Amino acid sequence: MVNEKKVSSGFIYFFGAFGGILFGYDIGVMTGALPFLQHDWNLQNNPGAIGWITSSLMFGAIFGGALAGQLSDRLGRRKMILISSIIFAVGSILAGISPHNGILFMIVARILLGLAVGAASALVPAYMSEMAPARLRGRLSGINQTMIVSGMLLSYIVAYLLKDLPGTMAWRLMLSLAAVPALILFIGVSRLPESPRFLIKNKKIDEARKVLGYIRSNKEQIDSEIKQIQETVNEEAKVNQKASWGTLLSNKYRYLVMAGVGVAAFQQFQGANAIFYYIPMIVEKATGHEASSVLMWPIIQGVILVLGSLIFLMIADKFNRRTLLTIGGTIMGLSFILPAILNLLIPNANPMMMVVFLSIYVALYSFTWAPLTWVIVGEIFPLVIRGRASGLASSFNWIGSFLVGLLFPIMTASMSQEAVFAIFGAICILGVLFIRTCVPETRGHTLEEIEKIGESRRDKGKSAYLDL
Repeated sequence: MVNEKKVSSGFIYFFGAFGGILFGYDIGVMTGALPFLQHDWNLQNNPGAIGWITSSLMFGAIFGGALAGQLSDRLGRRKMILISSIIFAVGSILAGISPHNGILFMIVARILLGLAVGAASALVPAYMSEMAPARLRGRLSGINQTMIVSGMLLSYIVAYLLKDLPGTMAWRLMLSLAAVPALILFIGVSRLPESPRFLIKNKKIDEARKVLGYIRSNKEQIDSEIKQIQETVNEEAKVNQKASWGTLLSNKYRYLVMAGVGVAAFQQFQGANAIFYYIPMIVEKATGHEASSVLMWPIIQGVILVLGSLIFLMIADKFNRRTLLTIGGTIMGLSFILPAILNLLIPNANPMMMVVFLSIYVALYSFTWAPLTWVIVGEIFPLVIRGRASGLASSFNWIGSFLVGLLFPIMTASMSQEAVFAIFGAICILGVLFIRTCVPETRGHTLEEIEKIGESRRDKGKSAYLDL
């Protein structure tokens, strides 16, 4: 046993949340560092290099989540989080000490960091949900999203505070400082016990009972939970023997897989991360002010994201998933398309108009598509395919994030920003059509009911979805 002392639930939830903050920091830190790096390495006319440096983290994350999921079943959730925090720290320091014009070195360091980011995105919510009592699990998706965007906001604030340092020192320090929260996470998680579910799965019942004794109130509750976990583990073992990757394409599950994976893919291809990664460069191109001098804008976007995530916690169970996604996607699409139309009608319009519309986009995204994507992914897949289908959805989400980060600077080098965002706006509208025609309503439905909806969709066509 790692820790013989009683561990408070607050301590567990704090470091679970801290993992989300670290995840968000590493996602957002390049936003502030890139303007200084671009100037230091003379990358202004090299959009391909800018795209690869920015998106290489997401490329690593595509594989990090999949690898961490498999390894955590062998080594344990806690141990894999510790390993990920070490990779976080090493990757951050390597990125910060990249040799001058060492584009390939930076890309490799960011891919390494991405492995840890992808792992954290899979491991931390899993560990928290396995430690938390059932009554709290429904809130974890929204809370995790709040912590991630809080980490992004923290990275924007750090970048703003460091912006007056000499250019080469500024971006190096911004990237390297991610090692500090990684160290804090390592120290905190090293004091935590292993997940009871992992222990029971590996026949360590006595250790699981001891861990549950840290965070549950009475023996009857502990005995009941151990019995429930044993039943779930046995059921999943039977399911895994029957399921394969081909099961995802079977007639019974194909439509639910398409719906869940499609929502995860649309969330990224709608272009949100083009704003989060490149907002200083977007403002620079729109106004002519140097990107390094407009680092207040990422903070504004970060504040909007945090407020939106808090709004989601208040309204998550009061409105249908499809309703929120439809409203959000429609306004997001218009926020991207209208600047292009206005630019054609009023060529001399204030360039900050587009930035205002982008802020409207971020506001709607923050409490609709950002958190709801993972709520739907958690609800829509039946037990037989849940592990594989959730992993596939996560992979498509990271692939979308990678491609948006890679292609945005290349696209804006060959066409106007308004035109690029209009393309993303069209994808937002397509996402709404996808929601209305291919995604069932999951709010208030059991997993068994959702599975029957998928079967009805297979047998009767789209009406089963539209009637919800």
